[in-house]
Formats: sequence, structure tokens, C-alpha cells
Amino acid sequence: MKIGILGAGNISRKVAPALVALPEIECYAVASRELEKAEAFAREFGFEKTYGSYDALLSDPEVELVYVATPHSHHYNHMMLCLEHGKNVICEKAFTMNAEQAKQIFAAAKARSLYVAEAIWTRYMPSRKMIQDILDSGVIGKPNTLTANLSYVIANKPRIYDPALAGGALLDIGVYGLNFALMHFGSDIVRVESSVAKMDTGVDGMEVITLHYRDGRMAVLTHSVYCRSDRMGIIHGDKGYLVVENINNPQSIQVFDRNDGLVARYEVPEQVNGYEYEFREAVRCIGEGKPEPDSMPHADTLAVMEMMDSLRKEWGVVYPQEQ
Repeated sequence: MKIGILGAGNISRKVAPALVALPEIECYAVASRELEKAEAFAREFGFEKTYGSYDALLSDPEVELVYVATPHSHHYNHMMLCLEHGKNVICEKAFTMNAEQAKQIFAAAKARSLYVAEAIWTRYMPSRKMIQDILDSGVIGKPNTLTANLSYVIANKPRIYDPALAGGALLDIGVYGLNFALMHFGSDIVRVESSVAKMDTGVDGMEVITLHYRDGRMAVLTHSVYCRSDRMGIIHGDKGYLVVENINNPQSIQVFDRNDGLVARYEVPEQVNGYEYEFREAVRCIGEGKPEPDSMPHADTLAVMEMMDSLRKEWGVVYPQEQ
């Protein structure tokens, strides 16, 4: 399947090795607002075509799937442009700025019978099933609490501090903590509590989010753009606990008993870079005529967007485009 990329920035450069390694993907075209940037990207990763505008790439009839790798403040406009050109889409997280934009994208894709998906890689990785299989085995007993943190020193990046770029910790890294909880504790949430510290620009710089589940379980999530955290995810049960090394790209899963004794350690399968799974699923689903991925169905993307909308409303974080 011939793929085109909108945006030749850092995330595209991280993803590209996975595209190169997949036999079912043909690295066909890349577009950037700066043609020289697209040309340099194409030379490095072996893409056939380069374009100095997104419209030009989308007008190429050979492009079958478009990876949107622009800032999430632009995701809605760029995805809508893709759909209007009849292209299937896989878009970086956060999917859109808010839930209303996501609903409009899904409606537009449905009307055109096109595939559209959020490319949040942890949803597609084999580590997800590994973690769930361990929980389902009962080795840690009945899960009761979940904690997860993800923090990086990124406060100086425009995409983080600039409200016009839909900045803040939540949409950039908090989305991973929320997805970790939803993947392994589900979405039957009855109450959400949070604390936030804002940046000088008015967007969220760090937060603690507590999800209260109907059955009494709790998930506590911490995100910050000011420090480096251990990125651990821990699920605690009445017989022991499970530790996931790096919720942003799980490397290992360790199981401990109630006395802190190591019961088992599982390494995730060797991977190209972790991004290959979302594209492999996209190709499969498009081939089968499916409008959305099994790993990240539209309802799940919408649930996360609605939760982030509610949190931002509570914090008073509004992006200029929403006013």
C-alpha cells in the first residue's frame, strides 16, 4: 500500500524506519511546507515523491493511505483535507483538539467509506495483550488500584507551551496515561478528580488525575512537562502487583507477589521501533473494508477526547481556536 506523509518533522522521522521495514507498505510520498525538508526526508528514507504542499500530495492518485504527522492543533483541518481527497487516514495523537472535531472527522469518513484511525502506538502494541493476559490469569488477584506516570522535560517546546498549538501536558503526554488506564481498567468511570498547575501561557504544565470506577477501583495518573519521571505503570491486586516499564513504549512486565518477591518477568517482542503495529493494522483493515481499527475504535478515541475536554473545562484551559 502506497503511503503519503503530511509533515516531515520529528515524529515522522521516528516513525519512518517502521514504514521502511514493512513489506506491505510502499514509502511513496512526503509533503512539507518547505519542499527542501521533504526532499531531505525522502532521500534519507527512500520515498519516491516529494511535495511542497499538502494539497499537492493529496491530489496524487497513487497515494492510498496518509499519515498525518502535523501538530495536533492542525489535525482536524489536515484530516478533513485528506478525506475530501478520498484518502484513508492514520493520524497522530492527540487525534484532534476536542471531541466535537473528532465527531466531525468520523462522520466525514463514514460518509465517504474511508478508514480513519488515531495512531496512539501503545494501543496497537503486543504488550497490551501481554499485560491483559497476565491480569486475566489471576496471578495478582483482584486488581484494585492502578498508577501511571509520564513526564518529560519539554516545557520549552512551542507545541507544549503555545495555546495556539493546543499546547499543554494533557494532549501531548497525558493521553498516554489515560489510555493506559482505559486499556486495562476499562471505561466504567463514575467520577474524575484532578489537580493542575498551569504554565504562564495558561495551558496545563502538570496534573494529577484520579479515575473512580463504579466497582470501587481507582486509577491515579501523573503527567508533567517539567521533569523526567520513571514512566512506570503499576497495577495492584490482592495477591500481588504488576509493573510495566515505560507506559509510553513498554519494554518489560514484572509480576511480584504480596511479599515483593519477583514471580515472573516478561520481555516484549523485538520490534523495529514500535510504530509498525499501527500501520500493519491499518493496511489489514483497509484491505478488509473496515472503517476503523480493532485496537483503537472510534468510540475509544471519542471517549478519551471527551474526558480531556472535561478536564480542560474544569481547569479553564481553552485554546484560541475554540473561543
